[in-house]
Amino acid sequence: MLLSAVLLAGCSGAPGAEGDEAAVDVPDRAQPSSTAGVPALDVQVLADGLDHPWDVALAPDGTLLVDERGGGFTAVRPDGAVRSLDADLDDLFATGETGLMGLVLDAAFADNRRFYSCQGVEEDGDAEIQVIAWTVDEGWTSATRVADPLLGGIPVNEGSGRHGGCRPRFDPTGQLLVGTGDNAVGSNPQDLGTLAGKVLRIDPQTGQPSAGNPFLDADDPTTRLIWSYGHRNVQGIATRPGTQQVYTVEQGTDRDDEVNRSVAGGNYGYDPDGAPPGPDGGYDESVPMTDLDIPGAIAAVWSSGDPTIATSGATFLDGASWGGYAGVLLVGVQKDTGVLGLRIDDAGQLVEQFRVPELEDSYGRVRSPVQGSDGALYLTTDNGDGEDQLLRVTPQV
Repeated sequence: MLLSAVLLAGCSGAPGAEGDEAAVDVPDRAQPSSTAGVPALDVQVLADGLDHPWDVALAPDGTLLVDERGGGFTAVRPDGAVRSLDADLDDLFATGETGLMGLVLDAAFADNRRFYSCQGVEEDGDAEIQVIAWTVDEGWTSATRVADPLLGGIPVNEGSGRHGGCRPRFDPTGQLLVGTGDNAVGSNPQDLGTLAGKVLRIDPQTGQPSAGNPFLDADDPTTRLIWSYGHRNVQGIATRPGTQQVYTVEQGTDRDDEVNRSVAGGNYGYDPDGAPPGPDGGYDESVPMTDLDIPGAIAAVWSSGDPTIATSGATFLDGASWGGYAGVLLVGVQKDTGVLGLRIDDAGQLVEQFRVPELEDSYGRVRSPVQGSDGALYLTTDNGDGEDQLLRVTPQV
């Protein structure tokens, strides 16, 4: 399939403009360059009345677990029943872009009922971001903290909540990756002494640095947790099925959003330090998302250019039923409305970019696309004011 000659249009904004801006209409969105073998899609609303649902996970019994940024876990049962879980979120720090964010089920969930959230936490007047391990009862009525936290000390912007990340996903080796934001602090992306503006890699049972991490010999225990650095705000992590390849998605400034191929010890080249002090300190958002003048900086697989579209969560589509969509990386879009599709070859090079027609201008902003173990695609919208939905997307057969 040839590289699409039509570039995606997005939405420009002021420096630092994030996905929490209102959606705008943008013309001339590219469609797949070939419709041969691309199935039409059915879209079903599974739950509505949600408010900024951040992530979704499908359990082995068919239950969908959803969280909302302002606080709360919701179970959508296979029979369609929608139930709020009893969970202790009294210490939740929910300001701006930070709150109850990413979640993921343990690989052994069927046996241990364990899942992980990444969330803002306020304790003794101070705030940070933590990864917390929970268990949920078999009746899906309550969630209980069992590792509180599994990992703490991830910085947060206490004033604005900007750039809180925070996406947890498992890598092909069974270790937990955690994408974090840089808190809109210019020095954070390049500073190996902080967990902000990084991808972290931890043992999901202990929260300790994973074997094989690139900085295990560092004197600073913080540095040992780091898998990659030089990031602005990691909103998506996706493993390519059948491979060892992991891709990360960053929400950028008005210059670029990015998709990157993740490598151990990689520096992804964001360095906004040195601007005159302002509300967020020295933070020059006019610099490139990837500054290739930084020695060893890794170029993005895909970047939006100006205007940007505020990329968010990501998932690969897998399975023969998806036809021509199989193997495509889907990315949620926040400044615009819909889902970006990226076709990437085996070497990690971009082949094509397009928008999924059935999801354009119909459901608003999309936070998280997630393919479930049943093969269906699940989407959480991100429109706010109790107007959000959980969607199930399947290919017509």
